[in-house]
Amino acid sequence: MSASSLSEVNERVKEASSWVPLLRQEIAKVIVGQQYLVDRLIVGILANGHVLLEGVPGLAKTLSVRTLASAIHADFSRIQFTPDLLPADIVGTLIYNPQKGEFFTKKGPVFANIVLADEINRAPAKVQSALLEAMQERQVTLGDETHKLPAPFLVLATENPIDQEGTYPLPEAQVDRFMLKLKIGYPTRTEERQILDAMASTAPKMETTAVITPEQILEARKVVDEIYIDEKVRDYVVDLVFATRKPSDYGLQIDNFVQFGASPRATIAITLAAKAWAFLNGRGYVTPQDIKTIGVDVLRHRVIPSYEAEAEDFTSEQLVAKILETVPVP
Repeated sequence: MSASSLSEVNERVKEASSWVPLLRQEIAKVIVGQQYLVDRLIVGILANGHVLLEGVPGLAKTLSVRTLASAIHADFSRIQFTPDLLPADIVGTLIYNPQKGEFFTKKGPVFANIVLADEINRAPAKVQSALLEAMQERQVTLGDETHKLPAPFLVLATENPIDQEGTYPLPEAQVDRFMLKLKIGYPTRTEERQILDAMASTAPKMETTAVITPEQILEARKVVDEIYIDEKVRDYVVDLVFATRKPSDYGLQIDNFVQFGASPRATIAITLAAKAWAFLNGRGYVTPQDIKTIGVDVLRHRVIPSYEAEAEDFTSEQLVAKILETVPVP
């Protein structure tokens, strides 16, 4: 890409991303800290990818998603996953009208721009699979009719890592549908004090103003697609994903710790998420550091540790960190 073309893309990115500081500012009125979470949620929306949030209860996962939806002026729905949930409770169903003698479609809560699937690992496999068509194809089939979901469409799912009673582990095929998996940690002491001051009330103020529309998100995605990614950086992305499958080819002695590596979906996800990350930072090009920054969130749920790794308390996150440290940066 020529210098003039790159400067044009840079200008377009700066112009198209002018709403980013406003959105962060609006969310910060309600959410204290959690910059990592907020930024990754915006990346998910820009890159058209679903996000899985893992963290103990009470870390504002649900509140962050709800606040983001209201700041975007998007349709929002929340589904509380439980063991007795049915697929029809998510996607909808056909209901018979005896007066007219015909069926009519009753759409479920999945028909929204932002869908919060709360405690997704509490529902059985048939309910989780009902989300798969919606997440992957962005459509729902009811009877013999297929209905397109609104655009933008994003599933943000939460799971609780500590309370495993009555939960169903997400199948790998479904976990792979999430572009990013975020691990949410506790706030700092200063942030905790700010939370106390803001929320220790019987009616805390949690009002936000819409600063952007779904249409602006769709326009921003077109600019994200234009962001330049050099051939060497593309090769770096492929090397990272290949290193999860054949670590020894890259000088890593962890072959016996990796049961399965990342699929080609990870290659696409890293590239799109890195472009969205560059957009958030007002840049028209992707750097290797962008890949490293976002790579952990894309790969942590796609690299499956072996039994040997689990026996030695080696997590997928540690495997990904080792790969990112070792694979040469262009």
